[in-house]
Amino acid sequence: MDAKAAAREAIESRHAALVDLSHRIHAHPEISFEEEKASAWCAEALVEAGFEVEKPFCGLPTAFRARAGSGPLHVAICAEYDALPGIGHACGHNVIATMALGAAMAAARVADDVGLTVTVIGTPAEEHGGGKIVLLDRGAFEGQHFAMMVHPAPIDSAEFPAIACCNLEIEYTGRSAHAAAFPQLGVNALDALTVAQTSIGLLRQHIDPSDRVHGIVLHGGDAPNVVPARTTARWLVRSQTLDRLNGLLPRVRNCFEAGALATGAKLDLVASAPYAEMRSEAALDALYARNAIELGRAFPDLGGAAAAFAGSTDMGNVSLALPSIHPLIGIDSLPAVPHQPEFAAAARTPAADRAVFDGGLSMAWTAIDVALDDGLRARFLRP
Repeated sequence: MDAKAAAREAIESRHAALVDLSHRIHAHPEISFEEEKASAWCAEALVEAGFEVEKPFCGLPTAFRARAGSGPLHVAICAEYDALPGIGHACGHNVIATMALGAAMAAARVADDVGLTVTVIGTPAEEHGGGKIVLLDRGAFEGQHFAMMVHPAPIDSAEFPAIACCNLEIEYTGRSAHAAAFPQLGVNALDALTVAQTSIGLLRQHIDPSDRVHGIVLHGGDAPNVVPARTTARWLVRSQTLDRLNGLLPRVRNCFEAGALATGAKLDLVASAPYAEMRSEAALDALYARNAIELGRAFPDLGGAAAAFAGSTDMGNVSLALPSIHPLIGIDSLPAVPHQPEFAAAARTPAADRAVFDGGLSMAWTAIDVALDDGLRARFLRP
């Protein structure tokens, strides 16, 4: 039996268990850095499959590393499993996690035969918090030669053109007062945020059409008859690249400063470490697409529509550090798209269960292809 056939047999034998795990994660959504059940279940499945598992990993309680094989070429397969507040797995991370496990288990079957070391890195907090950025900073990807993950979507695409993104935590502090009897004694922190939001709305006319600035109010006050003394908000600023993001951020910050200046409230603004743009490794994308097509997948020509995708991922930071891919796999969700409740429902359907198999095996076959290609193997092994 050749390596790819053996990998297929390995994932076929575990597909039912992987689907069960996908459904369990889906039924128990956990938000960023709180993925205790999902990370434990994934780690347990990998231990059962013969992987050496380290958990917690790099000081993160819900991160883990699982390793099998002893070949010179190291592949990292990233597993995400956090959910969105309020709408659960509306980004399909239950499918991402189980595709990653399936890929690793399939590749591990032949790892020593083809010269691979297979590592699954459980990466918490993709939706908010940038778990991969923390892991990168703490050395989790050192020694890896290339990295992969696959994300569910309405349709298949070999490449996800993710853009750079920065999270802003906003707090205005004013002074409370009776809103009817003594409003002149108050400093309205909610007014400060209103000025900022108005300024951002006007700014949008003068930024690149592909840029995005959007956010929510976390706390707007406590009672309508009290001048709000404290408001908090969370905003995201996105641009095509980190360089362009760095040019946009000061302009957005000025909008929040305007709120403080206009009202007299004090502004506290904290910017997170930004998510980078995704730089896909073309050779890996081509291999993945070829393998997915062999499994019956199709990649429609999106033309210019692909540029309209404005999502972001901390996998972008990984892609700047080592060759990486982040293809999209269709789960027949249309008209539902990610971050809608209907997409959460689509992440637990027969189409999503099929994606667990197809995405996992396509990644495993891609790793095998690299290991068996003298040119690619040499290029990725080169220091």
